[in-house]
Amino acid sequence: MLIQTEIKVFSSRTDLPVKEGDLLDVAHEAAKHAYAPYSRFKVGAAVLLENGHIISGNNQENAVYPLGTCAERVALFYASAQFPETPVAKIAITAIGHESEITRPVPPCGSCRQALLEYEVKFGEPIEVVMAGERGEVYIAKSVADLLPLSFSNDFLSV
Repeated sequence: MLIQTEIKVFSSRTDLPVKEGDLLDVAHEAAKHAYAPYSRFKVGAAVLLENGHIISGNNQENAVYPLGTCAERVALFYASAQFPETPVAKIAITAIGHESEITRPVPPCGSCRQALLEYEVKFGEPIEVVMAGERGEVYIAKSVADLLPLSFSNDFLSV
């Protein structure tokens, strides 16, 4: 069995379509305000809803590490709380390094991939994922499912 994913690679932010570039700009601004006193790895995310609203979020760390929350889930859950019946069209993710510039795309962690997948399943529509560092290549996945092959979903649960 061969599992394939579809990821587009752009050489830089300047090569992106305007909508994706603008969404990354919002994510970058959110990253600047992340609460990351422990890792000093500031992550920003911006969610574009199908109604045109953009919701941003950033990572929120805690001295008790498991209690922190990733930027992607902050933005996604806030968007869902404010617009519970509106599908997510895209999410952009980027990060700011503490000691050196991040020059490769930052993907969502496994927990965030699973949370994003839940919204793809809920609405039956793919969520495009735009991933970037501070400079360098940008990756775009057409769907969260492309980042989480062989995923676990509600199909496995008996209700």
